[in-house]
Amino acid sequence: MSKQFDVIVIGGGPGGYIAAIRAAQLGFNVACVDEWKNAKGGPALGGTCTNIGCIPSKALLQSSEHYEHAAKHFPEHGITVKGLEVDVGKMLARKDQVVKQNNDGITYLFKKNKITSFHGRASFVKTADGGYEIKVAGAAEESIVGKHIIVATGSNARALPGAPFDEVNILSNDGALRVGAVPKKLALIGSGVIGLEMGSVWRRLGAEVTVLEGLPTFLGAVDEQIAKEAKKAFDKQGLKIELGVKVGEVKTDKKGVSVAYTNAKGEAVVLEADKLIVSIGRVPNTIGLNAEAVGLALDERGAITVDADCKTNLPNVWAIGDVVRGPMLAHKAEEEGVAVAERIAGQHGHVNFNTIPWVIYTSPEIAWVGQTEQQLKAEGRAYKAGTFPFLANGRARALGDTTGMVKFLADATTDEILGVHMVGPQVSELISEAVVAMEFKASAEDIARICHAHPSLSEATKEAALAVDKRTLNF
Repeated sequence: MSKQFDVIVIGGGPGGYIAAIRAAQLGFNVACVDEWKNAKGGPALGGTCTNIGCIPSKALLQSSEHYEHAAKHFPEHGITVKGLEVDVGKMLARKDQVVKQNNDGITYLFKKNKITSFHGRASFVKTADGGYEIKVAGAAEESIVGKHIIVATGSNARALPGAPFDEVNILSNDGALRVGAVPKKLALIGSGVIGLEMGSVWRRLGAEVTVLEGLPTFLGAVDEQIAKEAKKAFDKQGLKIELGVKVGEVKTDKKGVSVAYTNAKGEAVVLEADKLIVSIGRVPNTIGLNAEAVGLALDERGAITVDADCKTNLPNVWAIGDVVRGPMLAHKAEEEGVAVAERIAGQHGHVNFNTIPWVIYTSPEIAWVGQTEQQLKAEGRAYKAGTFPFLANGRARALGDTTGMVKFLADATTDEILGVHMVGPQVSELISEAVVAMEFKASAEDIARICHAHPSLSEATKEAALAVDKRTLNF
């Protein structure tokens, strides 16, 4: 007889494992099915984020930032380094260790919360007494039944038409994290989060990096003023970004890869590189789920169709994270996972899409929450704006990193904060204050009147809020 569970979560990424933990906390008998494998073929909970996404990329970003500081910035602190070298193998080994620590941490949490973990690929079989029958295809195939099913199968990298990933010359985010030596020339297609972060890693380590972007604007989803400031910094660093290009044929050979494209001026160009990273977005992962077996509805993108509460068209079947509508962000998936577990328990789980923060972990970092200035203009909303540069911040000067600014957008009448946008040092941490403020419907004046520690980068947030009423104190 199949093992019975109150809740079966398909997928052990940020959305899935968090949903499983919250459901277990609420008293449900929970199972989680995940197929990720570590180097030895064993379970590797954490999904794309932990294994080939957020976590390993941040580990490499940190390592490469240390190297760049030692190579270019230590002398201004009176520190001389002789014989500086990069051991890429050791750098990758550290990255792998960071990943393993996160994998092991999730395994521990599952044991702590008495969650049954199945290692293998899950697929729907049929409706069954007590819910839905799920097949787990792993080392040994087995069948389990769940009253509630939460699908959290994530997303996959989108390949360039006619140029599939071989993870040797044409790389997805997976292959980009496993390059064994610093390439002399690196090409990237797509100037989104993954492209900019991976481009930054290898540029810092000595690669000549060219980013090809099809859109005529840089970081179109980012506030235009912030995007321009970031572009200026990347140009200064030597990250070559070409906008408005049309990519043609991609060829690979023993020497590497060549990308034919038409630039914004209409000129035909062939870019030769050792490696090519393709970062043109991600697609929902529903392959092998056997959704048709139970009539689970998918949209034209292959994403699972859900309502505002993450309910699918089937009773007691839910879906969260990258496999449904909304931003493909790990923390968005986590919030949906918690909300769904609470809804199953009869509670009122809630996710506010308007206050989900976005971060790009380049240097300078880019972070934002809420609406951009161009969005407010498009909807005809009257607003006030205030900015403050890190150039005038004492802590940023001490750090030796004064690039960028903080920008507030507030309603012209009520002063309610409508958006906060940042580019500069450690803004991935600073953005949380703005998220809290917006969740509590705070005004720009509320932030302006709160005491911030001195000297701290967070003072730039206070000063930008003051700037909304044109009363900055330090600029």
